[in-house]
Amino acid sequence: MTAAIKLEPSWKYQLKDEFEAAYMQSLRMFLKSELKAGKTIYPKPYQYFSALNLTPFNQVKVVILGQDPYHGEGQAHGLCFSVPPQVRMPPSLLNIYKALAQDLGLRAPQHGCFVAWAKQGVLLLNSVLTVEKGKAASHQNKGWETFTDAVVAALNAERKHIVFILWGSYAQRKGRCIDRQKHLVLEGVHPSPLSAHRGFFGQRYFSQANAYLQQHGKQAVDWSLGSREEAETLFQQAEAMNLSIYS
Repeated sequence: MTAAIKLEPSWKYQLKDEFEAAYMQSLRMFLKSELKAGKTIYPKPYQYFSALNLTPFNQVKVVILGQDPYHGEGQAHGLCFSVPPQVRMPPSLLNIYKALAQDLGLRAPQHGCFVAWAKQGVLLLNSVLTVEKGKAASHQNKGWETFTDAVVAALNAERKHIVFILWGSYAQRKGRCIDRQKHLVLEGVHPSPLSAHRGFFGQRYFSQANAYLQQHGKQAVDWSLGSREEAETLFQQAEAMNLSIYS
């Protein structure tokens, strides 16, 4: 099974047993059958593992946990909360930019692409890595949650001083295994418009993350995201180097 998987080497080493597991083989067959039936799945198969490919295991400094990919056309590309540079920004993403402005005084970019964060060590991981077009949560309980639990568990066990940012109850449940003596866990309300008004803003997630990283000898994250043109260049580079094949 692993021979069929193209994945960034450090992650492939960490997760090799997962790809051999029965649940992942069942998940792969499910995805193949859905595609064969003519259903549109987001993101594209080569983007399923974009978060892992862009942020190698030993380079992870911050983990932001999402739930499912965006299910609108052209939105999902494998990084949670992120969209390609030319795609209209969803409301949750705009709320993240509002929080950034409050925390660090950063002006909101004219795009919603987070590849620049990923390349600095921010793992932008959804719990479920695929979704059917127009059907939110349609691929939950198919096996992805077990796989991404293994991602979190490996980081928790093998690394030290990572910042885990858990927005919403779903991400917080997924983060229960994290050793808070070894890592910093920042929890808060989900940035969705349905919940953000209940306390998402004003929590200073980004400055807290940088302070912790610097306290432990790591370089702070530059949370600014540059121009749309710069984001487009990074996005195209990421697309060109993407290794994922899982279909």
